Amino acid sequence: MPLEWLFGRKMTPEEMLRKNQRALNKAMRDLDRERSKMEQQEKRIISDIKKMAKEGQMDAVKIMAKDLVRTRRYVKKFILMRANIQAVSLKIQTLRSQNAMAMAMKGVTKAMQNMNRQLKLPQIQKIMMEFEKQSEIMDMKEEMMNDAIDDAMGDEEDEDESDAIVSQVLDELGLQLSEQLTDLPNANGSLATPAAKKQAAAAAGTSTIDDADADLQARLDNLRRE
Repeated sequence: MPLEWLFGRKMTPEEMLRKNQRALNKAMRDLDRERSKMEQQEKRIISDIKKMAKEGQMDAVKIMAKDLVRTRRYVKKFILMRANIQAVSLKIQTLRSQNAMAMAMKGVTKAMQNMNRQLKLPQIQKIMMEFEKQSEIMDMKEEMMNDAIDDAMGDEEDEDESDAIVSQVLDELGLQLSEQLTDLPNANGSLATPAAKKQAAAAAGTSTIDDADADLQARLDNLRRE
């Protein structure tokens, strides 16, 4: 206390609890030592009582019996006092634990306050909006790049595939209409087969083909030119 008054330092609650608990622990140790001494004295008194009783000194036996009763009473008091001090020590330990928990919660609360102070909601919303905007821009650019790559790499394949389909369709039409076109005159000489050419030469000078056959020939010529 004089040092505290001299230097103006005040003990914290944790230091006060620790100091009081040390004092209580010291008191319990002192009580244990005194109780041990009383128990040893009790044993000696019992031994002396037996010795005096054998010698027939009953007056001394009565006096020593009263001393034995007082000794046993003191031992019980020491046990009771130690139990009470231990209960107080447990309460102080509980207070220390609660104080430690309160200090920890105080530190956590302060940290949370600092974090909440730094995390401003408008700024977070602005950041999230900007992130969403940049994500959309990146998705659009990626889609445009994919389309450009597909256009650059897929034209020749598409053109070849389309040419193959047109050739297949024309071949199928040629196979289906070959029998109908064998007797028809070939205007440009590009559709008739060799057998058709012979039949057309043999039929030269005959009557003209009807309107339906002429229309069919015109459609086929258009498909060939396309």
